[in-house]
Amino acid sequence: MKTRPRLASCRKTRRKTRGIVSVEFALLLPLLLGIALPLYDVARNIQAQMILINVSREGANLSSRAASTFPMQTIMSSLAATTPPLNMAANGMIYITEFMGSQGCDSNGNNCTGTVVAQWKWTGGSDGGAASKIWNCTTAGTTWATDGSGACNGIGGKTPAQAVTLLQGKLSDGQIAYAVEAFYVQTPLIGGINLGNGISTPALSPNLYAMSVF
Repeated sequence: MKTRPRLASCRKTRRKTRGIVSVEFALLLPLLLGIALPLYDVARNIQAQMILINVSREGANLSSRAASTFPMQTIMSSLAATTPPLNMAANGMIYITEFMGSQGCDSNGNNCTGTVVAQWKWTGGSDGGAASKIWNCTTAGTTWATDGSGACNGIGGKTPAQAVTLLQGKLSDGQIAYAVEAFYVQTPLIGGINLGNGISTPALSPNLYAMSVF
């Protein structure tokens, strides 16, 4: 007969303990989410940035070796196919810029400034307004082709020539180099958190970028 009151008391204690745990979890859940979601965003950005770096490196390598064999659109589409889980077609862009050392050379043909020979824009991407950071087509009378090649028309024979500062002093006269740029827009899951009193946590930039030269 004495055992039943003890069992009832134990059950009440367990219910109280569960209730306390539930309240504590409800109070801590926002804090845990506030920590977990920004960390997840950082991890997503790191993953996306690594993919863009690989795309730009492999693209520069392929461009230097296969530019005379395959159309640049084929090269860029092949690069984009290696980017999942990124959706390059909806949120990304790739540019390939060919430039040659030809200006400002000394008597030995060294220390030339690069001049743009050609530039291509991936027709399968959505740039979101992202223009090449090396040299921007649609300047000095140049325009993007409408034939599906993604080429920049009107390059060459301009005064002044389409010079770029990339690798300035590194190219010799007539030396060709290819630069590949990869852009991606990745909207963070959570922006900056307002902590009150005008204090907020920094927000990750959605605009990711990588560039390689070969």
